[in-house]
Amino acid sequence: MSRFGIQTKEVLGVSIPQLRGLARKVGADHELAQELWKTGIHEARILASMIDDPAEVSEDQMEGWAMDFDSWDVVDGCCGNLFDKTRFAIRKAHEWSKRKEEFVKRAGFVLMAELAVHDKHASNQTFLDFLPATVREASDERNLSRRL
Repeated sequence: MSRFGIQTKEVLGVSIPQLRGLARKVGADHELAQELWKTGIHEARILASMIDDPAEVSEDQMEGWAMDFDSWDVVDGCCGNLFDKTRFAIRKAHEWSKRKEEFVKRAGFVLMAELAVHDKHASNQTFLDFLPATVREASDERNLSRRL
């Protein structure tokens, strides 16, 4: 994992396919997702993003989890499994793309990409509105902010 730049201080070694299988068995469970996130364990946080219910996710929760981001794969998992399905996704993509914290900024751009893939009802204007942020932040030299 460390070879790919994945944070490895609290890791169990559970693979993503194993986590997906576990998520299918558990189903949606907002309360369990909150408890899993609090553990700080890498795979538990990814699993939390897989089982949380987007309808129950608050903006405060998104901000709290974003401040806990410490690895690009957790960022990408949270955005692609959960955050892009919330009612705050577009607003957070814009807000987070302006932030200084590397993983939060990355989350803003990952949200933009995930919305392009998953939100079949978004208008073209939604994505045109993302272009200024892309131009504005294209010169960020931090590896995890500019390479998605």
